[in-house]
Amino acid sequence: MAAEKKNRVLFVCVENSCRSQMAEGFARHLFADKIEPYSAGSKPSGKINPDAIKVMGEIGIDISSQGSKGFAELPVKEFDYVVTMGCQDVCPYFPAKEHIDWQIEDPKGKGIEAFRRVRDKIGEKVQELGRGTGAEG
Repeated sequence: MAAEKKNRVLFVCVENSCRSQMAEGFARHLFADKIEPYSAGSKPSGKINPDAIKVMGEIGIDISSQGSKGFAELPVKEFDYVVTMGCQDVCPYFPAKEHIDWQIEDPKGKGIEAFRRVRDKIGEKVQELGRGTGAEG
């Protein structure tokens, strides 16, 4: 019996240092059997925000080995879902079966509590996506 094909999901934010990294971490941790997650940014910072690493670590998800990257560095170019975090004006179009925009605030520079709020919101959205509800919102 053949293994079921995983959905390729690209999570996108501007710097690929906070939101999209957290989303990739959640997807990898919660739905490794269903989702092949990637993340990228339109203007990658080149590093993951230490506060993003910290708040994900608080819930047992280590994203410290992930890397901040641009679209050209992605190993694949076709996705089932492209999920933007509210950057649709500055993120290039990627072909996908479905485009979803989550409109999640950028926590950068807003303190650790903002990172925790954003982490929890992203966690809820990734769970919806993993369950196949469409995760619109």
